[in-house]
Amino acid sequence: MMKKRVAVAMSGGVDSSFAALLLQRQGYEVIGITMKVCLDSNEEKPSSSYFSVEDAKRVAQKLKIPHYLLDLQVSFEKEVIQNFCLEYLKGRTPNPCIVCNQKIKFGYLLKKAKELSADYLATGHYARIEHNKLKKRYILKKGKDLKKDQSYFLFSLSQDQLKSSLFPLGDWTKDEVKKMAKEFNLRVHDKKASQEICFIPDNDYHRFFKERFPQKIKPGPILNKEGNIQGYHQGIPLYTVGQRRGLGISSHFPLYVLSIEAKKNALIVGEDKDLYRDSLIADKLNFVSIKGLTSPLKVKVRIRYIHQEAEAIISPLAKDRVKVKFLRPQRAITPGQSVVFYDQDIVLGGGIIE
Repeated sequence: MMKKRVAVAMSGGVDSSFAALLLQRQGYEVIGITMKVCLDSNEEKPSSSYFSVEDAKRVAQKLKIPHYLLDLQVSFEKEVIQNFCLEYLKGRTPNPCIVCNQKIKFGYLLKKAKELSADYLATGHYARIEHNKLKKRYILKKGKDLKKDQSYFLFSLSQDQLKSSLFPLGDWTKDEVKKMAKEFNLRVHDKKASQEICFIPDNDYHRFFKERFPQKIKPGPILNKEGNIQGYHQGIPLYTVGQRRGLGISSHFPLYVLSIEAKKNALIVGEDKDLYRDSLIADKLNFVSIKGLTSPLKVKVRIRYIHQEAEAIISPLAKDRVKVKFLRPQRAITPGQSVVFYDQDIVLGGGIIE
């Protein structure tokens, strides 16, 4: 039989590198593809993305597999960075990794993989895909390593995208991956994962927005719930709901950002207890393991990646929206963030907090 061909999205890190090795040992014909999504602005001091490409090349050479570099800078700028900026200017807090997965990795990159005659695109995500013959649907599930589970970032994938995708690390733990990568002498076995957004490598949001929108980053009032001025902020894209640090306000008790009113260029602040809400509205829905929502359903809900799942009832609304009613109030529900619905380890779907 002909070997199935798999294109592995190689980022230069240990996860995608070991995924390529694992698939190769499982008998697949493996090729590597690395995305170039960010410009190297300083030729004398290359960025981390430059070294990531070089690491991916070295791993491909060690595995003796073809390696391709795909320039997706224009698409990444249009689909991910512009959306990120527009959302922040509206006073919302987007998750660019989710948009990147949907539009770039499992969009443009998957298309390129198929042009290279690949049957599948594989990534180093800690998640699992199963096909339910009874439902005739591909089911997205949490990874075995719940501490590293990345199913939250994949809720927006379509059935067609899941059909053409492989997550080889879904049944592995991070510790197992690092140990095996070391045993197979992959140089990246101890490479640390980046904790920053790839297009803001220094984590300097202020500089990033100032350079792109110098006319729109303006100081404005910080108001309490009664509308009284407590101080002044440096520009609303620099803040998010639940933030305490960087407000520059003296008070007898800690103050947190409760909401952002972009049209008024104002922040509303209050006490920690004021951050708790018992419901939210979500739009831009995508249901994965079920066809859709026709009646109220009890689920577990995650309102951000680092969030303990909470029990809730989700109910369908008009205009492709849902209401999420929590059994217990949740802290700092943030517009623009993704909300994902679970049934135990199965991803039912998700949407964007409106």
